[in-house]
Formats: sequence, structure tokens, C-alpha cells
Amino acid sequence: MAGKLTEDDLIPVAGGGLLHRRLFLQGGLVLATAQTATSLGAEEAPKPETEDPADPSWIHRTGLPFSGYGTPSKYEKYVVRNTGGNRAPAGDGVSWTPLEDLEGIITPSGLHFERHHDGVPDIDPAVHRLVIHGLVRQPLEFTVANLLRYPMRSRFLFIECGGNSNAGWHEEPIQRPVGNFHGLVSCSEWTGVPLSILLDEAGVDAKASWVIAEGADAGLLNVSLPLAKLMDDAIVALYQNGERVRPENGYPLRLIVPGWEGITNVKWLRRLHVTDAPAMTRNETAKYTELQPSGKARMFTFVMDAKSLITSPSPGQKMHGANIYEIRGLAWSGRGKIAKVEVSADGGKSWGEAHLQEPVMAQCFTRFRSAWAWDGQAAVLKSRATDETGYVQPERDVLVKERGREGYFHYNAIVCWAIDEDGTISHVYA
Repeated sequence: MAGKLTEDDLIPVAGGGLLHRRLFLQGGLVLATAQTATSLGAEEAPKPETEDPADPSWIHRTGLPFSGYGTPSKYEKYVVRNTGGNRAPAGDGVSWTPLEDLEGIITPSGLHFERHHDGVPDIDPAVHRLVIHGLVRQPLEFTVANLLRYPMRSRFLFIECGGNSNAGWHEEPIQRPVGNFHGLVSCSEWTGVPLSILLDEAGVDAKASWVIAEGADAGLLNVSLPLAKLMDDAIVALYQNGERVRPENGYPLRLIVPGWEGITNVKWLRRLHVTDAPAMTRNETAKYTELQPSGKARMFTFVMDAKSLITSPSPGQKMHGANIYEIRGLAWSGRGKIAKVEVSADGGKSWGEAHLQEPVMAQCFTRFRSAWAWDGQAAVLKSRATDETGYVQPERDVLVKERGREGYFHYNAIVCWAIDEDGTISHVYA
């Protein structure tokens, strides 16, 4: 490794060799990272005998022409969503964001996770309408062109499926790359019209307390949402990461409900029915309702609690001998900003505070980093997030004891990666 380090910098602040987060404030620091073959572009790497790094062939010929819309390099073709869970119809399933292959806090629009019940509708924006009706002074109908004329707001926000990480409820730890286990979460810059403006224009009745939001997919997916939340910070999004929302992400309109479970962020938004009670539809009775050990059931558990996970080192990657490595990962909370992330390299016996990469924003991914002097011996890595409300991400045994095994949603327990002496990484319960 390189960088201007002192002996004090290399004194561990926690067991297992975790170093102080101040290392990330020093310029020129170079740390080792866990890697996969594809992360180095090995599949497409030119052969040494055919390309001279000092005089490669591409500097001797004119490059490619302009394109109407840029695409990733062919050497990065492995960075794709992994699709699974599809049943009849073919559009019923999910695709996961490859979190382990990304950096920073923004998910490219083309890698945002998907959850569809009846496929992706092909919607003509010239025909699409958003209707607000029910307990309002005057029902309103908006075209997409109408909405594009309203004042807009932009926010960096994560969206997480309520079923993300649900394999954590299993008796045995699942062995998959991070994205194939925890990748039903993504973070984008969403831009659109504050819903409060539209509801105020419609004139909400004093008796109203709920809104039924409905999408324009073939299943007409709909959910009940408290009016107070929609008036507070919800957005009717027309743009994602600076361009119009993509079809699989809700084109031409998507409801964005900051910090709340993914299903409340209704895609292909077509109708908002203002009412005085929830509709008690399938997605709030048969689904998203969880029987607890006490015999009671959790319902309308909208908020996604604080969560973190280490994306490197992680399963599917490999360590390459004793060295000083960078541990990096993501944390988020539906309740606000991440206040701190702690990392453990000894299975939770001791913890060291990680460096949080700026900016740290409410209801948004926060990237954390920690330096780790791995001695080449077996170790267990964990991360633990605390948000600005004081909520602390729980250990798995605590979450299972509290919630039982009849549930499926809102799994946010601490995740553990075991490092073997040969550098192999696996998922464990510890």
C-alpha cells in the first residue's frame, strides 16, 4: 500500500485489526480491495502477446463516432441486474441491483431494482392521465404535459422493497452475492411535483385522512397511504437521475414516498382517491401484514428502518493475502439521516466507527468506509447503522425473537460475512 502513514495510524481501534477512520482524511492513501475476476475486466482483457500496454492498438486508429444515447463499455458487460422469481405471467418477478459492483450512492437508472406484478406497461404519455378525486372540493385530471409545467423538487432518495433481504429469515444463511440477496434497494435523484400542491389545488375535505394510490399496470396495483404523509413530502416524479423516468421504473409518472417501503411508491401512477379509511386491499391484508409471536399482526409498517451492509469484501469476492484492506458498504434509513456506522472484524466483540462519505442526506444511501489490517486469519465482518433518531440496527437473533418467523418483510438485521484463511468469503449467522 501507499500513503503517508505513521505508526499511530496503524494501531487498531477495535479487535481484528480495524484502523481509525481518520485514514480516509489523508491524501494518497491506497488500500487493497477484495476482488472478483470480472471486477478487473478479466473476461475481456487483451492478451499480453497481442497488446503492448505502452503502445496499444487503439491509439493508432480513429475511435467510434457519436451516439444518440450513451451505453456502458463492453468491458463492463457483467454489471447487470440479475432477474429472478418470475412466474406466469413472465412480467411477474424481480430484478436485483448489483450493489457489489457499484460505487458512490447513486444507482444508474438502468440498474435500479424492479418488482413487477403484471409486467411493464407500454404507456403513451400523450394519453396517460392522473386523476385526483373522492373527498375533494373539485376532482382534477392532469395530463403529463400539464404536470411538466408545475414547479418541481429534486431529492436524492432510496427506494427499498419491503421484501428485500427476506432470505435472512431462513434457518440457514443463503450464499449469494450481495446484490442477489439485498439488491431490492436502489438510490436515485427523483424530480417531480410535490403532491401537496396538487392536493391543495383539488381542495381536500376536512374528513379525509387516507389516499388510495393506483397504478396503470394490468393488475391496477393500489395501496392505501395516510394523507398526512403525502401532504408532507411525497412527489409525483417525472424524472430520475436527470432524465425522464424509465418504463420499468414507472414512466411516465411515479409516486415517490420518501423512506417508505417500495410498494407505496406506486409506478405508472394514474389515480389518487382521497378517502377517510384505508381500502384494505390484498397488498395490505394478505400481504404486508405479519403475524407476530404475541398473536398480534403488524400492519401498515410503512417506514424502512435503518440498515447497513458491507459490499466489499463480500460473498463472490476473494481476499488476496494479508494486507490493509478497504471495507466499504452502504447504509440507509427511512427515518432520516445515518448518524454513524460501526464495523466489527471480530464478529461483534468490538466495534470501530467507519468514515461516512459526504454528502450524508436523509432517506438516502450513505457510503461508509473503514480500513482493516487483515492478518490472514479467519475473521467475521459486520456493520451496524445508527440513524439520527437513535435507532440502532439490530442483531439477527434480536430481530427474530421480536418478530418470529411468520413474517416476510422488513428484514434489517446486521449482516455477517466470514473470511476464511484462504480469502474465501461466505454469509454466516453470528
